Amino acid sequence: MVIGPDTVTLPERGYRIDPRKALVVAALCWAGFGAVVWAVPTGHADTLDHAGLLFWRGADLRPLGSPKLLEAVRDVTALGGTLLRNLFAAMAALALLFLRLRREAALLVLTIASGWAVNSGVKMLVGRARPTLVPHAMDVTGNSFPSGHSFNGAVVYIAMALAFAAISRRETVRATLIAGALAVSLIVAWSRVWLGVHWPSDVIAGWLGGAGWAFLASALLYRPAKLAES
Repeated sequence: MVIGPDTVTLPERGYRIDPRKALVVAALCWAGFGAVVWAVPTGHADTLDHAGLLFWRGADLRPLGSPKLLEAVRDVTALGGTLLRNLFAAMAALALLFLRLRREAALLVLTIASGWAVNSGVKMLVGRARPTLVPHAMDVTGNSFPSGHSFNGAVVYIAMALAFAAISRRETVRATLIAGALAVSLIVAWSRVWLGVHWPSDVIAGWLGGAGWAFLASALLYRPAKLAES
């Protein structure tokens, strides 16, 4: 019995988030981001910031739980760090190119690169110092607002989900991919407060800004990404 060679059927393009819906989501996220930007210097975020940092901490102001829990949270926060998030993004872009989805690969790269620039610019403009209310559970550098792990993590994981959602014909699959990306990026944001290296308002603004940028870019950068196919 002779078995023929395996074949691979490449996915069809055509499924992307409605640009109008993406713009609505982006507008809501950036409105929330703006509210946090207003709340921080006016002192309206102080109660939340202090309560959030002091929550689940002992008399020594360190997080409650075993050393294994601390190690696990550090592993979670690494998902939003420069090395892992960029490694995942590069692998995703290569996979999209392998699938001959150059438009989606270009959109992913444009979204991530522009998001990094936006976050860096806001950090320099605000110049907020890291919290000193509790000990830091890991070494950190740079300004605090907005959280780079939260912002860039949301951009990378949501942009990846939107890119691969274009492959599936099923709406439930596309929704699951996006919901998973939202959950992962939210957990990364939470880990920054748990480790004591960011105020809650830093990560709230970071996540809202990053999610908003991912959806905004999916609507506004789609046409430039199509140039990659020409």
